[in-house]
Amino acid sequence: MTWRVLLKGLVMLASLALLGFLASHFQFADLLSQHWIDSEVRGKGGLGILLFLAVGGLATALSVPRQIVAFLGGYAWGFALGTLLATLATVLGCVFGFFYARWLGRGFVQKRFPGRIRKLDEFLHRHPFSMSLVIRLLPVGHNASTNLLAGVSSVRALPFFAGSGLGYLPQNLVFALAGSGVNLDPELRFTLAVLLFVASSLIGVGLYRRHRREIDAVTEDSGPPTAT
Repeated sequence: MTWRVLLKGLVMLASLALLGFLASHFQFADLLSQHWIDSEVRGKGGLGILLFLAVGGLATALSVPRQIVAFLGGYAWGFALGTLLATLATVLGCVFGFFYARWLGRGFVQKRFPGRIRKLDEFLHRHPFSMSLVIRLLPVGHNASTNLLAGVSSVRALPFFAGSGLGYLPQNLVFALAGSGVNLDPELRFTLAVLLFVASSLIGVGLYRRHRREIDAVTEDSGPPTAT
């Protein structure tokens, strides 16, 4: 392992620790609220949209649950536009985490954990779009951690982002609908949310069954899965 690779890896680890501390110390997740939307985003036009995308992207890159961003998108712009902007923000967070890891930590992690990275490469390399879609639809990984792991692998960026964005969409639809407060009968809105959730789950299960061996090979040593 060269000094340059080691230094970049140490910089990545140190910066991750610092970002985690700052996010926790300043309660970054608490800043994303309806009050923040009302005061800083709503009624601000294009600048409000850009601010939402930037803050939402950074938030999801720092492990803030993307469901919060989707809820606030629905609250700010309604169901359709809120879903679109929340999904764009979440994909931006995916891009931030992916290239952060690829530029700083790829060489270090591949040298330090060659077996784990080889498994991930085998999992993502052949079908990067569909495999990324499976990861996002099923609770087989933490969103921000998945972005970082993909960054240190050799997976192609564009198929990974495209699959992730499509996989984010079903849950974003559900939470944007909840945040939108659209004038629907509460029972109808609840029914729509349940149908969206069931549909996304069925798609995820179908894809999981199709690629079960590849998924199990990567996740068997990762411990209990979680999803954000």
